[in-house]
Amino acid sequence: MNSQIIERIKHECSEVTEKSIQSLSGLKGRHLLITGGTGFIGTWLAELLTFLNDTHKFNIHLTLLSPNALDFSAKAPHLAMRKDITLVAKDVRNILEMPQETSYVIHAAATPDSRQHSSDPLKTMEVISRGTEATLAAASRLSDLKKIVNVSSGLIYGSQPIDLERLPEDFHGGPDCDSITAVYPEAKRYAETICAAYRNQYKLPIVTVRPFAFIGPYQLLDKPWAINNFIRDSILGGPVRILGDERTVRSYMYASDMAFWMLRILVDGKNGLAYNLGSPCGITLRQLAQKITSNFPIPPEIESGAETNDKAKISKFVPDISRAEETLKLCLSVDIDEAIRRTITWHKANVQAGS
Repeated sequence: MNSQIIERIKHECSEVTEKSIQSLSGLKGRHLLITGGTGFIGTWLAELLTFLNDTHKFNIHLTLLSPNALDFSAKAPHLAMRKDITLVAKDVRNILEMPQETSYVIHAAATPDSRQHSSDPLKTMEVISRGTEATLAAASRLSDLKKIVNVSSGLIYGSQPIDLERLPEDFHGGPDCDSITAVYPEAKRYAETICAAYRNQYKLPIVTVRPFAFIGPYQLLDKPWAINNFIRDSILGGPVRILGDERTVRSYMYASDMAFWMLRILVDGKNGLAYNLGSPCGITLRQLAQKITSNFPIPPEIESGAETNDKAKISKFVPDISRAEETLKLCLSVDIDEAIRRTITWHKANVQAGS
């Protein structure tokens, strides 16, 4: 990864914290532990937290726990070599203890990749269920614990009614538990219940975030999500293939916003509450493909799946983020057009750098 790519990410961290740096002052001098710490979420949190150290002297120490921690030097060498980051190669299911100086824990260990959910469903559920219990048990023995953020999923709501514009945190839906696609969201629902039990029995301060869809650097283009595939196909010259109904509606939050929001929820989120994490701005897959291809001098051709008039086949996945907006005064700083432009630029730079 070349210096220009690193500087671009630092600039984005500066941009997202520019007006709200004081809102994160509670993290100064603290020790944070992130499970799943070398994934997309963990890497962006590390970028933002080290930026706070370098630019604003926050003096934060960060422990990134992941079974793939030893591979982090290939993904983000500028982070892996830092003295304020400790990498721990450990399966989240096997956590017995955490550094006693740990004040904040972000539990983000689980893959949202649906291919792994289908190929190894039992491991998927076990990592989430046993991993959450092991994390909370270890955290309960910390002497200076301030807050735990449990990273759940917006998928726990189940199918979004087509006439419901956005999913609020109090929507009482749920996935179809007879389907293999329920493996991940049902495990996340159970993990939230484990958190409720630990809050009640051990008085642990736990806040839940429910992520929707993100885009940005460090998210691989081979992931089974439309926006990643559209960008990959466009970089390769096309065609861009829309699988399924092009009227499907999704929304996308840029990575720097995601990381900043999560840290704000870590500091000031209310114990026992859940916060949706994502963009409230829905966009159809056809519109998304058009926005992506328009970033290329010769826009690649867009190929769509079979036309259908069956509204029952249209899906929607868009969060209501009013709780975070109203109680934590959070807002998006990067819109979908800029998010797409930055992500394409990053991936092109990586290709040119040979990484």
